[in-house]
Amino acid sequence: MLGAPPLAGIRVVEIGNYMAGPYCGMQLADLGADVVKVEHPTAGDLARLLEPLASGESGNFARLNRDKRSLAIDLKREEGRAIFRRLAERADVIVENLRPGTMDDLGLPPASLLEANPRLVYVAVTGWGLDGPYADRPALDIIVQGQSGLMSITGEEGGAPVKVGVSIADLTAALYATIATLAALRARERDGRGQLVDISMFESAVSLAVWEAGVYFGSGEVPRAAGSAHKLVAPYQAVAASDRHFIVGATTPPNWTAFCRVVGLGPLETDARFADANTRRRNREALVLAIEKVTRTKPAEHWLALLRKAGVPCGEIADYGDVFNDEHLLARKFFIDLEHPVLGTLRGLGSPMRLARTPVRHHRAGPRLGEHTADVLRELGWSDADVDDLAGASIIARA
Repeated sequence: MLGAPPLAGIRVVEIGNYMAGPYCGMQLADLGADVVKVEHPTAGDLARLLEPLASGESGNFARLNRDKRSLAIDLKREEGRAIFRRLAERADVIVENLRPGTMDDLGLPPASLLEANPRLVYVAVTGWGLDGPYADRPALDIIVQGQSGLMSITGEEGGAPVKVGVSIADLTAALYATIATLAALRARERDGRGQLVDISMFESAVSLAVWEAGVYFGSGEVPRAAGSAHKLVAPYQAVAASDRHFIVGATTPPNWTAFCRVVGLGPLETDARFADANTRRRNREALVLAIEKVTRTKPAEHWLALLRKAGVPCGEIADYGDVFNDEHLLARKFFIDLEHPVLGTLRGLGSPMRLARTPVRHHRAGPRLGEHTADVLRELGWSDADVDDLAGASIIARA
């Protein structure tokens, strides 16, 4: 028998734009939290402008903000701030990804919200953190990718700087924010108090440099881009077949032996240059030349079939047209269809979190701007007449 979602009964207030804050809010909504997305009455989250658009609605926004409610209030006016304060007093979590100091400028400093609601978990996701020399710098995913070192190790050796294709600094920060939120809620369960959570995109991106840190702190060597190759072992990269590249990861002794025998490179097993994963890495250029001299003679599917039969880790290099029609993902029902009042049925990505007894649940696509303003205000104690007055004064917006 299925139980309630893990975060049922938890109210999250989300305030921010685009990616990091909203992606964290989406994770919490997937886990069953009631996520109230606070937006400006006229502009809303700037992600609402992302194409493709249909009748003014963004499918990208609707997918990223699934299962949230939109409360459109003007926080630059005292009546709007009063609404937010009452909402914060009744919230369990606030997630925001605004520039440091923005909430202070609005008259809603985090310290005052935490004082008014000692059980509140306040999560601030910023580019560089709430303090430090870079705190006031603007931050975009690509800027953080560049400064975090990620772009220095991405791409071909000696080539131009290349960013990771997805917004990895934003998304990693969002996932750390989700983990920290869950940890802070658990700590509150233990001792009854909330806390401030400071998540930096910069630190989140740098934290991914696990092997690179080991190389640098261990030897002083500065890691550089190496295409698809691994920094520490070989062969672990894309290799060329007659028609396209494919991936091989023959790094353990049994896999290396099986790889050499399947591909027909038995002599490499006794070559001192390739005696183990470390020597193979140091002689990677010669190794790949020897491998591709053989693999370029037949198509990728030929080698993949042989390698899979032998138990050697290998795989295709898929584009997203392949991925979004992948038989394995389809069999596991990873893709979901959600309804939107304007856009109709939206197909999107499901959640990788699979909890057997308390599964994530998806009910609706992201909200229209102000779609739930009246509902949330009524829950906070405002009457229908109050809501009408606030709408008439342009302090709130209703869809």
